[in-house]
Amino acid sequence: MAGDERIRLFCALRLPDAAIEALVDWQGRHLHGGRVVPAANLHATLAFLGARPGDDVPAVASALAGAVAAAGRLRFTVRGYRETRSVGMLTFDDDGGRGRAVAERLFDRLEALEVYRREARPWLPHVTVLRFRERPRLRPPLPDLAPFSPSDAAVYSSVLRSDGARYDVLEAIPLGQFL
Repeated sequence: MAGDERIRLFCALRLPDAAIEALVDWQGRHLHGGRVVPAANLHATLAFLGARPGDDVPAVASALAGAVAAAGRLRFTVRGYRETRSVGMLTFDDDGGRGRAVAERLFDRLEALEVYRREARPWLPHVTVLRFRERPRLRPPLPDLAPFSPSDAAVYSSVLRSDGARYDVLEAIPLGQFL
């Protein structure tokens, strides 16, 4: 991509394969009334930057690497299902607040680069599992999902298409030492 080409960027935690498999199985059995988020798009967003020049990717990746450098072991446990006006999501408990600490460090670094403005609400560990136009008001049982640790963190591009967004990993960053 050209350096001045604008791309939609976000940073996220990638889920381990076992968690994705459990979520896909659960989605197929319990989520109806919308468009299920495909396995390749399941992640926990840290920060959405919106349309940015392609030249920003190395600096954003460096900020993400710095934010996760000594994160310790991130561990999430499913807490609940909730819907907003356009998505259904699973929310998670963040063991020891380590995920929130990573998010806060990332926000600080991205703001220093002037590529991001922190949201007013605090970071919520969640995975979007369903998209819809009309809220289906589902009350599915929670998935049988063991506590998990993200496999790594990544800078993604988001390409909007008529059949749903496609997320491409531009840079993957291993998580810090498990302390």
